[in-house]
Amino acid sequence: MQEEVNNRTVNLAVSTTKLTARTVMNGIRQYLNHRAKVKAQKNAEVPHGKQTVQELIGQNQGVTTIPIAETELAGFERVAGKYGVDFAIRRDESVEPPRYTVFFKARDQDALTAAYKEYSAQAVRNRERPSVVKKLQKLAARAAATPRKVREKRQERDR
Repeated sequence: MQEEVNNRTVNLAVSTTKLTARTVMNGIRQYLNHRAKVKAQKNAEVPHGKQTVQELIGQNQGVTTIPIAETELAGFERVAGKYGVDFAIRRDESVEPPRYTVFFKARDQDALTAAYKEYSAQAVRNRERPSVVKKLQKLAARAAATPRKVREKRQERDR
């Protein structure tokens, strides 16, 4: 935790015995140099996981696509992240229902194939699983059909 705080703070140390314009300018120059280094370091990092198509193409590693008709992509993103696949999803609204295209790096072909198989297996399992709402409706109907003991509450008044 302390290391993270140290990385995010910038200390501007200037000798204040004689504060002149030159020392202020040197301090500002050092600060600007530090910010430029941090920005260059941040830009040098290669993004991983879900990204834009431009970022994916900008890595110059070749891009491959797979069309997906499913609209439930949160599960696919989770599985692809588990396999460490760099991908981008593009939505094509010219077709009804919308069609999705997954762009991924050519070197991630085997990992994406495994991720897609696992995602498909999960989707099939979820479709085969019975609906919880339907189960509740059946149980509610069964509970309503069972006879219950009738209690009458009457309050008698004395006159």
